[in-house]
Amino acid sequence: MPALTAEDSVLLVVDLQERLMPAISGAPEVLRNAGRLVRAATLLDVPVTTTEQEPTKLGPTVAEIADLLPGPAVTKSTFAAELELPRPRAVVCGCEAHVCVLQTVLALRAAGHDVAVVADAVGSRAPENRDAAVARMRDHGVEVVTTEMVVFEWLGASTNPAFREVQALIR
Repeated sequence: MPALTAEDSVLLVVDLQERLMPAISGAPEVLRNAGRLVRAATLLDVPVTTTEQEPTKLGPTVAEIADLLPGPAVTKSTFAAELELPRPRAVVCGCEAHVCVLQTVLALRAAGHDVAVVADAVGSRAPENRDAAVARMRDHGVEVVTTEMVVFEWLGASTNPAFREVQALIR
């Protein structure tokens, strides 16, 4: 697949919720990278969609991410988010990698979307579940990328007017 572009991508942030995140292995890194992705998406006009799994039980999106979001989260009770995306490529981060992220990604692939999962911005309670989910997604034709890969592909060139602001997110 070709490089990601800001013009063809949507960022999907899956279930980074208050009561779930304390149990996630590597949660600080997942949240830090998800925040970087949301900030970069905002600077580069990439639409951002967020989901929350049963927020009455798992709480809302954590404040450090919610404060960055352009709009409210889509509430869901199924593990796979059923979404209409405005662009053909979905860049996905969130939790849990082996449940809601995996099932959402598989549903997006079945609907014909190109999908990239951001390996350093997805998590599960157990690292082996996260690793197995990333491997399974790759087996289903999903690109496995990192936060920096996404950000620099969205930028495209150092001549992009947002380059300095976006680059500062990585430092």
